[in-house]
This record gives sequence, C-alpha cells and structure tokens, in this order.
Amino acid sequence: MQEIAGKQLDEMVSAGKTVVCDFWASWCGPCRMLSPVLEKLSEEFAGRAEFVKVNVDENGDLAASLGIFSIPDVYIFEGGKIKTHNLGYLPEEQMRAFLSANL
Repeated sequence: MQEIAGKQLDEMVSAGKTVVCDFWASWCGPCRMLSPVLEKLSEEFAGRAEFVKVNVDENGDLAASLGIFSIPDVYIFEGGKIKTHNLGYLPEEQMRAFLSANL
C-alpha cells in the first residue's frame, strides 16, 4: 500500500478507479493496528482495487471535505463516488468480509 496525497486520490477517483483508501495518522493507535491488516489484504485483493493510504494530518482539507473526523476510516471509492466506508479498527477477518462485500 502506498501513501499518497489528497490530490493523487482525487485523480484516481476522478478516473473512475476502484480505490480502497485508509485515512490515518501516525499518532493513532488503532491506525497502527489496522495498517498490517490492510497491507496483507491489499495483496489478497490485488486486481480488484487499488489500496492507498492518506495521512489526515497532511491532507486535512480532503479529510474535512469528506467529513472524516475520526480515524482510521477506510473508504471505498467506485465509479468516481464514495461507495461505502468503515470507521474504526476491524480485525483481519472482519475487514476481509467488509472488502469482500464491497469489491
């Protein structure tokens, strides 16, 4: 999973790509717990979506425009729009189920 800036995310979403985006921050404990789970699942779901991370401290305007006030918040974008999102940490099996249901 690569870390990108808000502008890059906007470009990916505008292009209609299916994107799983983890909104996170380095000081966030649940974010640090979720990161290895998403790293593993990004390999499992490769080809179904692009997996990226956006640091909310460095991209506050984007986070605010999406209404992100708590993290981690994993958004799925599809067809240029927000399809769904999951707020908070999920263990691997539950995150796998969330991704399976939405990708």
